[in-house]
Amino acid sequence: MRSLVIALTLSFVASAAHSLSLAPEEFSASRQLACVLAEQSLGYLSEDEYGARTHTVLDGFDDLERDNILSKALGYVDGLMFAIDAGDHAEVDARLESFVGSDSCADGGGFRRVTVSL
Repeated sequence: MRSLVIALTLSFVASAAHSLSLAPEEFSASRQLACVLAEQSLGYLSEDEYGARTHTVLDGFDDLERDNILSKALGYVDGLMFAIDAGDHAEVDARLESFVGSDSCADGGGFRRVTVSL
């Protein structure tokens, strides 16, 4: 009985670990989705643009893959906010803008905010 419980537990842990690992396509999609989430948080996207971009990124993945991609993207954006006071909106925006302007988001074809100083 004990070995059956251990075998079932190991089987469950192995399947859970497999479901949390990302294939290269899922990893790329999670990075793209993190860019979309950052742009949405900054107010760069309308609701329609956000929906269309999210749908484009997640199109072709099954529900489990979509959940994994979303979890990874949310985790990355959350990680950008590490050690920032929740009330420090300027620092939050600065980190999100830095991420959106980084190479990580460069190939996503997303919105770019351009500032010109004279």
